[in-house]
Amino acid sequence: MLARRVIVRLGVGVAAALTLLAAAAVHAEGAAKAHRVVQAPAVRGAQPISSHDRVYTADMASNTVSVIDPNTNEVLGTIPLGQASLGQILGPVDTSQVGVHGLGFSRDGRLLDVISVNSNAAQLIHTQSNVVATTSYVGRSPHEGFVAPDGQTLWVAVRGQSYVSVLSTRTGREVQRIATAGGPSKVVFSPNGTLAYVNHLRASEVEVIRVRDRRIIKRIPGTAPQSSDEAISPDGRELWLGHPFTGQITVIDAQRMRVLTILNTGPRTNHPQFVSKPDGHNYAYVTVGGLNETLVFRRDGAHPLLLKSIQDHGFGPHGIWPSPDNSRIYVALQNSDAVDVIDTATDTVIDTLHVGQDPMALVYVADAVPQGDGRNRLSRQGLGQPVETIPVEIRGSSGTAALTIRRLDDADQLVLNARGLPAQQTFTLNGVRPDATTAPLFSITTSATGSVDQALAYTDFLGLYDHTFLAPTPPGAQTTHFALYHLLCGP
Repeated sequence: MLARRVIVRLGVGVAAALTLLAAAAVHAEGAAKAHRVVQAPAVRGAQPISSHDRVYTADMASNTVSVIDPNTNEVLGTIPLGQASLGQILGPVDTSQVGVHGLGFSRDGRLLDVISVNSNAAQLIHTQSNVVATTSYVGRSPHEGFVAPDGQTLWVAVRGQSYVSVLSTRTGREVQRIATAGGPSKVVFSPNGTLAYVNHLRASEVEVIRVRDRRIIKRIPGTAPQSSDEAISPDGRELWLGHPFTGQITVIDAQRMRVLTILNTGPRTNHPQFVSKPDGHNYAYVTVGGLNETLVFRRDGAHPLLLKSIQDHGFGPHGIWPSPDNSRIYVALQNSDAVDVIDTATDTVIDTLHVGQDPMALVYVADAVPQGDGRNRLSRQGLGQPVETIPVEIRGSSGTAALTIRRLDDADQLVLNARGLPAQQTFTLNGVRPDATTAPLFSITTSATGSVDQALAYTDFLGLYDHTFLAPTPPGAQTTHFALYHLLCGP
């Protein structure tokens, strides 16, 4: 009887142990499945929007990264990477980042990379803690970067030069330079992780790099000129390039490695991205900054079909990224310091969020914050500052123009965009005070196409002037200081 009780007790103990082991195995398997998140852009069937996900914008004027919870559409705060004061930025000993512009991430969602074009920096941030892990200084005017599929390296397109800088994600040290054609703008990786694609500002081609040995295996010629952004479709079949200075999109067959078509999409065509809908069709969304529109195309190889022009709820749509479940797509409104949330079922704007100043790139990172609320180290820098875009009267010429004014800590930033003016002619922007007196603000020379793209100047404006007008500068007249072209996506 005693022996039987011992056996029974042992049996109960073994059964309990086996139950615990089985439960642990199920938990481990569930945890592993939960960790295997799918990043956008994604084919149909990815996980829904979660409070663990984050949307980020790179804010060039406030030198911040805005952090958004896409589950609630709440702007949680900003990660400050540089000074908000122009006086501090221009000081001789400033060591912070200037011109926060480009964004990318690792496929596990644990790292966000941030590229600052004016201070030549590439930084990696832990998404869980918002803490900067590494800061690397690369060559002149880096533009965009992305973490390689294995998570071991960060590839940065150094657009002011002619190479891609490959950095260790562990130490931040440069491990290799991949020589390219002039002005590499961005690096994107194929969905299977075997290839990298590099577009260019100063070369009408795309380079295809084999990731395992970092060798260029193909050059795809015949793109439209001056490509700034690119995106690869989640099925790996197409690569779309944005060309802001010619107002075009190049569509490339990423498998046969040839140009399929070049679309005329509109002035300051910025970023493309992809959505797969329940109707079984695949779509491309393209931001057109000069029209304040996001275009929706149904992909069809060499014959994409334009279905809709979404009127954005602000000015200067720029960066764009979908959620993994393809239900939403997010658009950074560069000249409104905002983000539009678009419902892809209806292709309508359902919310507009106010973020940091001058948002450029935008990314959606799934499972960025596995635990907690992810608010650690967030600030309010760059949030809640005045910004407005006003029409500019044209005197003595044809054309149209608009002026964006945003309040910085110690000056107002003026950004002028104009179309339809005489080519290669100098104009002066004048401010008109409430008493109707005027003062010249800055001068600018139009491009060969008669446009002004993102001409940038700093002065006091808000509270001093009611409106502005743009007029040809008379020959021989003394001009006021010249505006500089914004280093957004320009040469």
